[in-house]
Amino acid sequence: MSNIKVALALGSGAARGWAHIGVLNALREMGVEVDIVAGTSIGSLVGGAFAAGRVQELEDWVRGMNRWEVFNLLDIGFNSGGIIGGEKVFNYARENFGAKGIESLPIPFGAVATDLYSGREIWLREGDLFHAARASCAMPGLLAPTAYDGRWLVDGGLVNPVPVSLCRAMGADFVIAVHLNSQINNKALEQRARSMPPQTAADQAEQEKAPDHGEHHDEEAGLFGNFLAHGQHYFENIKKRFSGNDYKAPGMFSVMAGAIDIMQERITKARMAGDPPDILIQPRLGHIGILEFERGEEAIDIGYEATQRLADLIADELELYQERKG
Repeated sequence: MSNIKVALALGSGAARGWAHIGVLNALREMGVEVDIVAGTSIGSLVGGAFAAGRVQELEDWVRGMNRWEVFNLLDIGFNSGGIIGGEKVFNYARENFGAKGIESLPIPFGAVATDLYSGREIWLREGDLFHAARASCAMPGLLAPTAYDGRWLVDGGLVNPVPVSLCRAMGADFVIAVHLNSQINNKALEQRARSMPPQTAADQAEQEKAPDHGEHHDEEAGLFGNFLAHGQHYFENIKKRFSGNDYKAPGMFSVMAGAIDIMQERITKARMAGDPPDILIQPRLGHIGILEFERGEEAIDIGYEATQRLADLIADELELYQERKG
């Protein structure tokens, strides 16, 4: 396939984005050579690590991650434009995976971000790799905006959740896209419903008796663990302690997560209608919450399996494209 430029468009999806690692592993086993990588939000972090040749180190870190370790990497505060400052985790990535300039990467790479004030889609093709990924990942309300080249940048998922267009602009012939947020279905809705604050004292007591969804991390249970597993509990429970009120409406994080899922799914459909990829991989990740970063091993395996199911299609489409081009 040496005469075909194959590109990966790695989409947004917060914690679901660890599935990109599984996709990359499966493509490598198939012998698919990737010439270009573009990423949005979490896709920029994983894609950047891949382009830098450090995806194995990223995978080892993600597979060993637990709730407490994730929490320790989150610099939580309310004065920086987001609940999480975000500098801690990206500084960790820079220190442990190496400071890289995008221009020097062995594989051409680009990240998508959004200008907070103009709404313009910004393509980041130069400068510090992890600073670009930090800008692309700045989910409004959750992760603080990033100052970058005279602009305030936020999550690229607001304008281009799966960056097929950037891959084309970078010279791609054949684009394999990974869409992480396609599974807005009953299972995902049921999962969110289970994560909502209890409605009554009886419901509260029942929930406290129920086993934690991440019971293999019993030693990390409690307020911090609940924040990472079901982020909305953290602030809604604090609010309830002070007010004593029962809540019938969804919590803040339920609303944020649901709104982001819906928005990105709609935008992705619209963008792909005008510029479809050659292959679309859609791992089934609707049951994983956007803050459940400790479920990396599960997400990686799901991404791998979703790609393996398309192995024959990927091989056939690449062969057909080469025949047409040749």
